[in-house]
Formats: sequence, structure tokens, C-alpha cells
Amino acid sequence: MPQPTSRLAAAAAGVGGLAVLVGGLGVLLANQGVVQPIQGFAAFAFVGGLLGAIGLILAALGLRATRAGSGRSGRDRAWFGLATGGVMLLAVLRGALAGGNVPRINDITTNPDDPPQFEYAKRDPATRDRDYAYPPGFAAQQRAGYPDLAPIALPVPPDEAYERAQAAAHALGFDVVLSDKARGVIEARATSSLFHFVDDVAIRIRPGPNGGSVVDIRSKSRVGKGDIGANAKRIRAIAAELRGTT
Repeated sequence: MPQPTSRLAAAAAGVGGLAVLVGGLGVLLANQGVVQPIQGFAAFAFVGGLLGAIGLILAALGLRATRAGSGRSGRDRAWFGLATGGVMLLAVLRGALAGGNVPRINDITTNPDDPPQFEYAKRDPATRDRDYAYPPGFAAQQRAGYPDLAPIALPVPPDEAYERAQAAAHALGFDVVLSDKARGVIEARATSSLFHFVDDVAIRIRPGPNGGSVVDIRSKSRVGKGDIGANAKRIRAIAAELRGTT
């Protein structure tokens, strides 16, 4: 006579598989522009993560229910639920832990005292209603969280620094929307690879001492209160391109 299948094990397999499906769809649909980036992220992080946690709990109960001598089958389903639920939850936790040691701010600059200003974004119909003022409360948090970020001194004249900045923006895959060499101003958009979040980037080049240049960068997220360090990482990448140290 066949053994009855454990309902807990079957539920673990179903919920774990659903967690991966929902999380994967969140990424895919946002990546393809079917849903807004924040909607795709919510499906991945909140719905997928919650289902993954539930799947893990059910899997643990299912493994206990199908232990040797229990008289119930379905242990393979419990292991499947453990694997899928665990993968989904780990993916969410990895992203959360990546930003655990950085300040919960989303507007980062090399010069909090005099940050570059956004011009194109303020007149673009898609973003002109957004507030692009640099929040005064961010300066202290940024200095504590990202003490390495500072104006970038280059031993080249402003014209050459401008060309380097243009090249850096293109090399990093940004969409340059404003370019004014005479004023030393560049503005661009950076789109994240998975969910296609769009962040705004402003670069300003000024004359520096001894014929050199000083470059300031600002990177601001359009959504969310924190950025898990993405804007600071972007500024460091631009700085590395400017210095030729990539």
C-alpha cells in the first residue's frame, strides 16, 4: 500500500517554487518595461522574499513529517521547497545586507557643501516635478558613510578633464542628456541592469590649481529613501575612469 504524501512537504514545494517564480517574474517584467521598476522590485524583495521564508518553514516541517518511520512520503518535495525557498530568501537577504552598513540616503556627491546642480532633469517633463535640491541633512550622513568621496583633482586642463568625463559617462553606459563644454557641465542618466531603476548623474568641471582641474560628481536616485550604496559606487566608477585607474 503506497504511503500518503505529506501535505506539509507538498506545500513546501509549491510555496518554494512560487517564491522563485514571483521573484523571477518581478525582475523580468521590470527589466522588459512591462511594470515599473519599483513594482518589479517589490515583487522580488517583498512577495518573493516572504514566500521564500514561508517555504523554508514548511520545508523544515515537511522534512520532519517525512522522516524515517513516519509512514509519509514526499521527502523529495520537502527538499525541493527547502532549496527553492532558500535560494529566493538568500537572494533577497544578499541585496539587503549589501546596504546594511551605508547611510539610508539616495543623493550622493563629491561636494556636499557645493554639489553640482541638475538642469536637464528640472525641465524634462518626466522629472520636472521632482525635488532636485540637495537635502541639507544628507551631508553629515554622507561624510560619515562615505569618507572617501571628495572633489577629484586632475593634473590636466578643464578641456581635457571634460573630455575624460564625457568618455567616462559613455564607457559606463550612461545616457548623456546635457553636455556643455564651455561651462564644464555634463548631465546623464544611469539605468540599473536588473530592475531598470533610473538615477540622475551630474558632473561639473572647474579650473583647479596649477593649470589642473577639479571635478565634482553627483548621483541621485529617483525612487526610494536609500540606495544600498549604488550612487557612491557609481561615483567611484566615474572617478576611476577619470583617473585612468579602471
